[in-house]
Amino acid sequence: MSHDSSGRLPGAFTAPGTSSFVEFLAGYAPHLLPGHRDLPPGEVPSFPHATTIVATSFDGGVVMAGDRRATMGAMIAHREIEKVFPADEYSAVGIAGTAGIAVELVRLFQLELEHYEKIEGALLSLDGKANRLAAMIRSNLGLAIQGLAVVPLFAGYDLDRGVGRIFSYDVTGGRYEEHDFHAVGSGSVFARGSLKKRWRAGQGAEDAVRTAVEALVDAADDDSATGGPDTLRQIWPVVVTVTAEGYRRVPDAVLRDVVGDLETVRRTQGPRGGGSS
Repeated sequence: MSHDSSGRLPGAFTAPGTSSFVEFLAGYAPHLLPGHRDLPPGEVPSFPHATTIVATSFDGGVVMAGDRRATMGAMIAHREIEKVFPADEYSAVGIAGTAGIAVELVRLFQLELEHYEKIEGALLSLDGKANRLAAMIRSNLGLAIQGLAVVPLFAGYDLDRGVGRIFSYDVTGGRYEEHDFHAVGSGSVFARGSLKKRWRAGQGAEDAVRTAVEALVDAADDDSATGGPDTLRQIWPVVVTVTAEGYRRVPDAVLRDVVGDLETVRRTQGPRGGGSS
């Protein structure tokens, strides 16, 4: 990367272009993008993986939740990793897959949306955000083929439609809109089974938070890579709501009560108790 001895910005910074920061970086310094880095020959070493992420809609928005465990093979690499992040004021993204690259991709996605807003003077539509994320995942395909895959879950409040929406992806950048609920990660099969039984049309935010937390508990019950709420260490899932009022993280005190109620019900009614009415 060359620098002008006069102190002026390089021409690339002042030349007309699109409102996409990723496209600018791809032309000016492509080696800084996650998907443009070549791995040396040899076997890919063990690295932390992040799972499980769930999202569910409710009347007025969406809830997204992620457990806190990262695994490296059969070992627990981290007990308090955060997997759910604000993409911008009205959307959230959760990561599953290679933890390091996934976090880097989220940071780049946040910067992409912030850059667009500054250049255009307006928020990108929710469909536009989902499409931008798909393009970024597609650019990581080379690393995904080598085993460093990232499969996020994206959700947000659509200001035009006035509803919460959920989008899932595959490693090739395929984008799919999900209805009502979805889950990704190694525990997703168990989480989706729980969501299918607990989700109710017209539920409010509180019920949706409980549904999401219960889905993570059910996933942790059957998937060793998913960590359930840890009452001993006071480690709770990351749970957020996205509504017309924006992105909000659910306080740990609220999650402590939700988990406590769930444990009480399951202690008295058995592991299948505690369903939403």
